[in-house]
This record gives sequence, C-alpha cells and structure tokens, in this order.
Amino acid sequence: MKAPGWRIGTVIDPGREILRAAQHPLVAARAILGGVLSVGTVRARIVEVEAYGGDPSGPWPDPASHSYRGRSPRNAVMFGEAGHLYVYRSYGMHFCANVSYGPDGVAGGVLMRAAEIMQGHELVASRRPGVRRAADVARGPGNLGSALGISLAHNGFDLFGTDPGLCLELGHAPESRSGPRVGIAVAADWPWRLWLPNSAAVSAYRRSPRAPA
Repeated sequence: MKAPGWRIGTVIDPGREILRAAQHPLVAARAILGGVLSVGTVRARIVEVEAYGGDPSGPWPDPASHSYRGRSPRNAVMFGEAGHLYVYRSYGMHFCANVSYGPDGVAGGVLMRAAEIMQGHELVASRRPGVRRAADVARGPGNLGSALGISLAHNGFDLFGTDPGLCLELGHAPESRSGPRVGIAVAADWPWRLWLPNSAAVSAYRRSPRAPA
C-alpha cells in the first residue's frame, strides 16, 4: 500500500482533505508528523512539528501564531487553502517552512521543526557543510529549510498539486510525544509540539527567556 500523499497519474490522494477537515491544530500536526517532504531530489521524513492556530475570530486563537493579529501579505498563506507552504525568514537568515491547514479563510499552520534525510544526502551535505552527524543536518526549523533548499520563492506552493518536485506525503505516526513549543514568549506552555520519540534528529527544547516563569 502506498503511503498517504502518493500520486498515481493525475489522481491526488485525500491528503489535502485531511488537513482541510482538521478539527484542531494538533490533528493537523499529527497528520504531518512522520510524513515525507520532497523538494527536488531531496526527500525527508518529518520527525518534529509544532502546531499554530490563528486569530481571535477563528476557532483556534493562538497568541503565538503569526496570524494572530489578522491577515497580512506576509501571513496570507495561513488563511488560504490547506496544504500550501507558508515560508518565513527567521532572524534574518533562516527560512522556516509551515503547512497550512483548516478551511479556506481560517488561519492555521504546522511548523516542520526537524527531519531525517532519506534521499539526496550529497546535495544536503553541500548545503550544510561542516555538519558531521547525519541527524543534525535538518535538526531545527532553520536547518530543515537550509537542508531542503527552501526559500521565500516556495511561499504559497501547493504541496498536493501536480508538481512531484515539491510535495508532501502525509504520515502515520502511531507513537509520538508532546510538549511545549520552542522559543516563544506567549502561550509557551501549550503542549503543541509533537515529535517521534526514537529519532535522533529531534531538536532540543529551549524555553524562551521572555516566557513567563
């Protein structure tokens, strides 16, 4: 049986519908955890994710979300159709990749925090020179973006479209762990970060010094 997200000819699996129908941010996060993201010749298994909700008028108000203050040109993808990439620049140098979910017009995104490289190791090594351990090349959202060659040019890209060069196969992770999200100052204790417990590529938890004690 093909993994969820596989395409046969022009037939597209129900992956987008799963994300569109998600009744809670963690439902979308669990659907993506363990999935495979393909960017060009690189394929990576997603081993850590963080769920983010939306603005106060939506069903999942989340003050830590980029969409909390409403729709803008920067976060418009989060309010759009499920299954699209929302890419943003972090600290002026890293690109972080999220997957939109929920009904069109309702904001939500799942940040892909860490991955295990399955294919394209030589290309990834050229993008991440000096990294010795294979588990570290896509460990952390900025490193994941660098390893897979993701940039702002990919913002808004349809992961369930017809381009096999950039697509997502949803996962099935029967066992996962949950905990607080990393590095945010508000809603810091919400257990909306999920990871695969047996993966060495999962990033370390770091609480923001700006978060309340």
